[in-house]
Amino acid sequence: MASVLMPHTLRCFLSLRVMGAPPRKLTSERSGFAPIRSQNFRFPVPSAPLTFEDPQAFREKSLWELVRALGVFRLCSFPLLVNHFGKIMSFARTVLGKRGFSMVLRPFVYAQFVAGETEPEIDKSLRKMSSLGLRPMLAVPIEEDLGESTGEQRYDDNLASMLECVRMSHSNSWSKDPMMQLKITALVSPELCVKLTSLMKEQKYDLNFFVKAMDKEVVTFPGLSESENAHFLRGLCRLNQIGQASINKVRVLVDAEYTYMNTALSVITMAMMKKFNQEDAWIWNTYQCYLKESRDLLLNAIRLSVDESFCLGIKLVRGAYMDKERKLAGKEGRDDPIHQSWAQTNESYNGSLEIMLNLISQNPDRYKIIVATHNEESVRRTITQMDELQISRDGGLVCFGQLLGMCDHVSLTLAQQGFSVYKSVPYGSVDDTLPYLARRAQENRAVLQGIRKERD
Repeated sequence: MASVLMPHTLRCFLSLRVMGAPPRKLTSERSGFAPIRSQNFRFPVPSAPLTFEDPQAFREKSLWELVRALGVFRLCSFPLLVNHFGKIMSFARTVLGKRGFSMVLRPFVYAQFVAGETEPEIDKSLRKMSSLGLRPMLAVPIEEDLGESTGEQRYDDNLASMLECVRMSHSNSWSKDPMMQLKITALVSPELCVKLTSLMKEQKYDLNFFVKAMDKEVVTFPGLSESENAHFLRGLCRLNQIGQASINKVRVLVDAEYTYMNTALSVITMAMMKKFNQEDAWIWNTYQCYLKESRDLLLNAIRLSVDESFCLGIKLVRGAYMDKERKLAGKEGRDDPIHQSWAQTNESYNGSLEIMLNLISQNPDRYKIIVATHNEESVRRTITQMDELQISRDGGLVCFGQLLGMCDHVSLTLAQQGFSVYKSVPYGSVDDTLPYLARRAQENRAVLQGIRKERD
């Protein structure tokens, strides 16, 4: 059996503040990378910022698209509707029936936030997006939370959907550098990810152990039952198939989820990086800056990428599961994992952004980032620092990301200025995308309720 004793390099990744260990300083001179020290960072003087006030950004949209967006955004301004979106949609589906519900929803909410169901529908939507200078980041609306697992066949079906997403992203001419999103819980049981996260506080795993499992070597993960171990090996093989299919073709951005499973998700993602990111960043990980531990997680990931010699792709978000995380922490008697104020979250986001931009300017072949935010100030800050650090606008090292159907005044303005801008694009049937849209409405209700500027 392959050894599960953890080397010194991975121990720093799991020695997080949440586990009671202080963060280690990032030093990597011996690997030939420029050391990361705050006194070495350059603090740019802001130049004339983009204001995102030009309504000409919407000139390519049809009258119906503008009217539809205005209606949807008006509805989203009511907290009661946003907070109970899922229940309202379920009730409407019961009353109208499947066919009637689809007829009502398709031209309105569905068309605003979903690219379509069939490949020709998706192609039409994404060609329009491409004509506006925007790039699609396809998102298969598949995910699971605790209590939703349905067995191996479901995960195999999800794998087929993910591989089809890789094919569509690569084979169509929507973008010269295609991306897609992936949730590991679509391929591995959430319950198992929670258990692994708990085990990793005690049992340390070597990244090579995960890589061997991806290569179908029979290994046993301590702490897992025989059936759990068998399921995990199957899940790692599914992830390996996605990595094999996407390398040199499509960049796969792995989403972060809840704190009670994120440690396992991150270690799995880092193992995928170790295997597939030797020459370029094809597998990316997501960092949620509303978490108090986010800076430590990022710094340890950077350190690990240096010690394990793989390229690091980062998706930087503020976060979306605030209410559930806080309620769960209170219920379990734990400290709130979320920053106590919006200012602290912004400081966390801006600090992590600064770290990555400086790394990219020093080692452009090893690091990439997507600034996934609807916050105009974060976008302006990024542009200012890119100019100061002489990072190319369209070189693919730094790109921006927003949700389809939202924040177009930012997305379109950035595209017009020559930046790489991606829109997160869910697709599928009304029934398949409804749970996804309901969850996104809940997670992003602060954004949905704060879109007055775009509505105006």
